[in-house]
Amino acid sequence: MTANPPSTGAPGATPGQAAVLQISDLAKAYASDGQAVPVFSQVQLTLQRGEFVAVMGDSGVGKSTLLNCIAGLDEADSGRISLAGTEVRSLPEAQRAKLRREAVGFVFQAFHLLPHLSVADNIALPLRLLGRRDDARVAELLSAVGLSGLGGRSPAQLSGGQLQRVALARALVHRPALILADEPTGNLDPATAERMLDLLLHQVRAEGAACLLVTHSASAAARADRVVRLTAQGVQTA
Repeated sequence: MTANPPSTGAPGATPGQAAVLQISDLAKAYASDGQAVPVFSQVQLTLQRGEFVAVMGDSGVGKSTLLNCIAGLDEADSGRISLAGTEVRSLPEAQRAKLRREAVGFVFQAFHLLPHLSVADNIALPLRLLGRRDDARVAELLSAVGLSGLGGRSPAQLSGGQLQRVALARALVHRPALILADEPTGNLDPATAERMLDLLLHQVRAEGAACLLVTHSASAAARADRVVRLTAQGVQTA
């Protein structure tokens, strides 16, 4: 497949439209032996509707931590995160969780599927948390990730690559405004990885979502509209 050319604007975005994600001067450090160890600082990043951005960087630079801070799962030390027009860091935890359920689809590296639920019920979980049911959407995504007929299985009956595809389907099922994908093709063979990137891109383009993809894969990054590199000093255009 051919890579999408870089773009200066998001496909589907309209002039003056509020950004799905806007990060300003974000900084994070961890305490170690009583000392603050910086992870990253001065992170500036904006994603518009319809935009697919890849984040690359050295191991340990904080790419997964950045996604966790955006979703409100981890607390940054300073800076601003605006998600769908709402300032994430100023929200109490209950409202932060509500915003995350409604607006974010997260593909975790470790999958975080619930072992006591079936594959279909794991995919449907974001809908269930929103008080919704859409069996057709779950079936559509099972087919899209190549797992038709496996909805009744438990996660323990699937391979690592299959689990990764379930995690991706779960992240997309409620049509979130922002998709945060942490190495979503890491356990997949090249052909399946391309198919899952196609699905992500379709969601971004067709639904007007924005996607922030953390990856070490040059081929995955080549599918993005923009590639940025995270360093201790912030985000740089790759």
